[in-house]
Amino acid sequence: MFLVMGITGKVGGATAQHLLAQGKKVRALVRNREKAAVWANQGVELVDGDWNDALVMEQALKDVEGALVMLPSVWAPSPDFQEARAVIANYVQALANTPPARIVALSSMGANRSSGIGMIRALSLLEEGLRELPSPVAFLRAGGFFENFLYGLQLASSGTLPVFYTPTRRRSTMVATRDVGKAVASLFTGSAWSGQRVVEVGSMVAADEVARQLGEVMNLPVQAFAVPRDAWAATFEQFGIPKGLTGPAEEMFDAVNAGWMDLGGVGTEHIVGTTSARDVFAAAQEALTA
Repeated sequence: MFLVMGITGKVGGATAQHLLAQGKKVRALVRNREKAAVWANQGVELVDGDWNDALVMEQALKDVEGALVMLPSVWAPSPDFQEARAVIANYVQALANTPPARIVALSSMGANRSSGIGMIRALSLLEEGLRELPSPVAFLRAGGFFENFLYGLQLASSGTLPVFYTPTRRRSTMVATRDVGKAVASLFTGSAWSGQRVVEVGSMVAADEVARQLGEVMNLPVQAFAVPRDAWAATFEQFGIPKGLTGPAEEMFDAVNAGWMDLGGVGTEHIVGTTSARDVFAAAQEALTA
């Protein structure tokens, strides 16, 4: 039995799909049972509860071989990342009291740093918090998700894909959530390890390549357009981040563009992504037209 957090999200869902395909039993901690009904129909055991409840987490951890833990995504965190710190404290308590045979923690490129990484700081705090646990832990540092470009399906007719990557020809670490889920499942079902591992997952891809592949799916030419730096705040506000709280998102992309999140960290392993941006766009487009 494997505990998968965030099963109604993309990485958790992909992890569950890979585990179920291998005939493994899956348990999920969910806040909305109705939203997770599709997983219950596939045989996933649902445990009702919130990530902020250590006692519920301990219940969900009983008798599992491995646990995937992750933080809820917060694009406008408080300055001291209090939201993440509270969740991490509950994780540490639960995982210490009910230790699984192995833990995989969803992290991010750049989490090896403690400053200058914006919202990724929450994930470096997660890594720091889990390092003292007795269980073997693998920190899975993923690149930027191709799924974050899916807004391009609505904008492709303009011939441009607005991005925060600059210059657009520069490559940075990117990956499909399907490949992240596959990597988690492989860590769960592969050879046992002791202590901590740091595994980078993704490939070096340029925004120009993503735009080109979007164009191939949409059958029209699409070019990446770097949003001017002084327009970032207003653009993030259009994406739903409250006015005055866009700093962590801006700092994160500054770190990406500075090369702080590129592959090749000291002492890390590497899993190459095999799903392209084209594959992600094509699957999403097919779903829209089905």
